[in-house]
Amino acid sequence: MSTKRIAGPEIEKLIQLLAKVPGLGPRSARRAALHMIKKKDQLMGPLAAALAEAVDKVTECSVCGNVDTVDPCSICTDPRRDDTTLIVVEDVSDLWALERAGAMNAKYHVLGGTLSPLDGIGPDDLNIKKLVDRIAEGGVSELILAVNATVEGQTTAHYITDQLSGFEVKVTRLAHGVPVGGELDYLDEGTLSAALRSRTNF
Repeated sequence: MSTKRIAGPEIEKLIQLLAKVPGLGPRSARRAALHMIKKKDQLMGPLAAALAEAVDKVTECSVCGNVDTVDPCSICTDPRRDDTTLIVVEDVSDLWALERAGAMNAKYHVLGGTLSPLDGIGPDDLNIKKLVDRIAEGGVSELILAVNATVEGQTTAHYITDQLSGFEVKVTRLAHGVPVGGELDYLDEGTLSAALRSRTNF
């Protein structure tokens, strides 16, 4: 039984693309598409322009893995940042969550995920070697492992700690203010701030 097409192919394509955005299913994508179409001049035009500009200008920082319109990113080149403290996160969304909390003025390193043998993700698939190289260059006295409190996150944290065992760097992790099984991007700023302030040795 074939389903009836309720809109033109251009609108259907818009809905299909929106449905691929995390947090938007087919139903939410249809509502979002309809809202944008109704506000075409105020919303759709500026959004299309912003997306086109992002495609041209957004890039990944070659130092830390953050996304920005400059490389190295604005965090890495900020002279007010504490060069001696490095916060390791799984993803850029975690970096943004910590920045929103405003608890520390440190620099970051984005791993790009976690170790997951079941999914075929090994050390070479993450930015772990680049992290070790940054520590080997010297200057970092504390490494904060701000990974999610999941099995994969803790496995990744242990692996990184093993890789850094020969370096003179203090390795800490977030305190238990972060719930087991929790993800940084879903936590409130107060919890993140408390977790960073109460970090412990790993």
